[in-house]
Amino acid sequence: MVKVPHKTLERKLFGQGYEHIIGVDEVGMGCLAGPVVVCALSVAPVFYEKWHPALARMRDSKLLQAHQRQHYADQLEQIPGLAWQIALCDPNVIDEMNIYQASRPAMREAIQKLEIKNQNGIVLIDGNKNIPELALPQRAIVGGDRKIWAIAAASILAKVHRDSLMMQYAGQYPGYGFEIHKGYSTALHRAQLAVLGPCPLHRRSFRGVDLTGLTE
Repeated sequence: MVKVPHKTLERKLFGQGYEHIIGVDEVGMGCLAGPVVVCALSVAPVFYEKWHPALARMRDSKLLQAHQRQHYADQLEQIPGLAWQIALCDPNVIDEMNIYQASRPAMREAIQKLEIKNQNGIVLIDGNKNIPELALPQRAIVGGDRKIWAIAAASILAKVHRDSLMMQYAGQYPGYGFEIHKGYSTALHRAQLAVLGPCPLHRRSFRGVDLTGLTE
């Protein structure tokens, strides 16, 4: 049986007086092409006033199929007490700064776009490092997308948004199969890279991206 993320930590933090809990996760870190997409999901105490059976089996986006992620994303949009924002880290920024350094500003941007007026909140991040230059208190949680409900929800919303973007890019840059592999390093993607060369969506600094024939 797949273990679903819990809300134990969120309830404990609300009990300590926090009024907003923000789960943050990113998708697309290991891709050869396309942006990294970050979602910051704010959970307010009103969310816990009701049980939400449609979300009972919700878990980390990597453990779900595409139609399941879309189902949960649709459900999350309808529930009071939740708000979220998306931020992107484009391939050119990734190449300039490296993937880790580039993702941090996108995380800050997504959190700031929530425009939480009351600063009595805390940020929960998937991983082992905090976000630099963030005013709010924060806690990095290794494996957080599989343990913490708010982070798992953020991972789903980020993944659904990124997949939609890559489907759109497939029309703009045909032939690579973005609609199939979403920019990840699959055999199909590598084969098409060898034939077509990279396009502007490709991360030039990543191993496996041949710069010969770069499209302007």
